[in-house]
Amino acid sequence: MDLQIALLLGQDGVTNGAIYALLALALVLVFAVTRVIFIPQGEFVAFGALTLASLQAGKLPGTVWLLLAMGTVIALIEGATAVRAHRFRRLPLILLLNCGAPLLLAASLLAVSPAGLPLPLQVLLTLMLVVPLAPMLYRLAYQPVAEASVLALLIVSVAVHVTLTGLGLVFFGAEGSRTPAFTDVSFEVGDAVLHGQTVLVIVASILLIVALYFFFERTLYGKALRATAMNRTGARLMGISGDLAGLLSFTLAGAIGAFSGVLISPITTIYYDSGFLIGLKGFVGAIIGGLASYPLAAAGAVLVGLLEAYSSFWASAFKEVIVFTLIIPVLLWRSLKTRHVEEA
Repeated sequence: MDLQIALLLGQDGVTNGAIYALLALALVLVFAVTRVIFIPQGEFVAFGALTLASLQAGKLPGTVWLLLAMGTVIALIEGATAVRAHRFRRLPLILLLNCGAPLLLAASLLAVSPAGLPLPLQVLLTLMLVVPLAPMLYRLAYQPVAEASVLALLIVSVAVHVTLTGLGLVFFGAEGSRTPAFTDVSFEVGDAVLHGQTVLVIVASILLIVALYFFFERTLYGKALRATAMNRTGARLMGISGDLAGLLSFTLAGAIGAFSGVLISPITTIYYDSGFLIGLKGFVGAIIGGLASYPLAAAGAVLVGLLEAYSSFWASAFKEVIVFTLIIPVLLWRSLKTRHVEEA
């Protein structure tokens, strides 16, 4: 290995690590607020990339029908609840949010060819199609069992992951997709070439992390999520709705996942089941942060990206094994450091 190869591998490692850092932050957020280990986080990456690829190919993505189906089910559940409580005035709003908005989005995509739209509009449509799936998932799969044990919530996550992977195969097929590069600009740094797409991914990831920081520090909803993460019972006593906190945390996780999928869609070919491995590497970063520390999770995710890049050069056949083996010393160290307390 010479310096040029080392720089190229480092570039790939930092780029992948930036995406893993975003996913690690989303996983830590969801777990801190809801106690859910959100295994389907990676599916939002795959759905984001494949939905954008479908729009650019002029096809109607399958996520439209999933959005409509889930919205209809939620409208039926919420409508029945409102009728039982004699809150008939809520029915139009329930129908508008859960059925009207997805129908309007589907009609717009059928009326206008998405392939001819500018890239920013295609990205916006992708986010509008994929992000709402996250709070809908929370409402249908997690909210009814919100008070269950962490193990039960983990089992629900596995079931949701398997379901979304199967739906991804139905919607997008077994062939992978890759979108055209957002920019063809490149820079020469010494002996290495720095691609504009790489810079775009890193800068966009940093901007999103900074935006999340200001959201948690400066906004009322961000502070409500922090309070829920620190003490769910205390936050509930102060009037912070646990259901609203769960919906908001899942919405942020869905947005981070879909945006990450859009960012990496020109870099690598994404298949319907690619999200699982990507999300799992983000989970390794989250484990390094103890599923509690955002800075440690982000740093751990960048470490995972670098380790993956250099492992692909020295031992490409064992690249995934080396990355996931990183969990073992981390768990061992945390097990020795943490004081074990029997649950009452």
